[in-house]
Amino acid sequence: MENQQVLYERIRYAAVGGVAHIILNRREKKNALDMVMRSELWDAVARARDDESVAVVILSGDGNDFCSGGDVSTMRPGELDAEAGRNRIAPVTRGAYSLLELPKPVIVAVDGCAYGAGFSLALTADIVIATEQSKFCLSFLRLGLIPDAAALFTLPRTVGWSRAKQLLYSAREINGRTALEYGIVSELVGREQLLPRALEIASAMVHLPPAAFALCKSALLRSFSSDTAVMAETEMSGQGIAYSTKYHASAARDFMDRKALPYSWPDPV
Repeated sequence: MENQQVLYERIRYAAVGGVAHIILNRREKKNALDMVMRSELWDAVARARDDESVAVVILSGDGNDFCSGGDVSTMRPGELDAEAGRNRIAPVTRGAYSLLELPKPVIVAVDGCAYGAGFSLALTADIVIATEQSKFCLSFLRLGLIPDAAALFTLPRTVGWSRAKQLLYSAREINGRTALEYGIVSELVGREQLLPRALEIASAMVHLPPAAFALCKSALLRSFSSDTAVMAETEMSGQGIAYSTKYHASAARDFMDRKALPYSWPDPV
């Protein structure tokens, strides 16, 4: 698989062995999202989506924080009318949905703060690995704002209706252990294990069946707004596609020949 690095101003991007690693790179601002970083992040996501050599995406932050949210110093408080404010946030919404719709696994590695839009970004992931030092906070109401980056869609689907209201209305911080309990975090690891574990999982997920995974992810994304008949039809049609893939034929032969299957989950040590 191809290896490549792309130079950006506010993020780092490298694709190695089928894994694209996007790193938010404003350590001095706790990786707060300014306009430049936002644009570069969505460009990197699109690059990973369109690169056939990339099978899995990891998103992390430089230093000891994931992302402290939007850079308040660039928000021009009190200057924007409703239309200008909507236009300002629209690329963030579209970018978050591009992560949700990405037909490849997205792993987010969280250390330190995941505040505001940083929390929202974590909620777009398929897998979230976090440290004991991680802190999650939907801080929007503290600033007179509402959640963005698709959090009003992802939050209740992740934690449930009641906990979503608690987290949003209280704007309180929760630690990694509570985030694990709530289902926000998939695994909790030590700080030194964060990126190695994310890379271990990504390296395993490279061997997922790409068509079957994309079908599963798309169907799950729409399952809460669909009825039984629609989901049943989605399953039948999707399975028809999956049956026809070379991956299924090869894996089925391996299974019948009692050989190891190409994909297995790497259990934590």
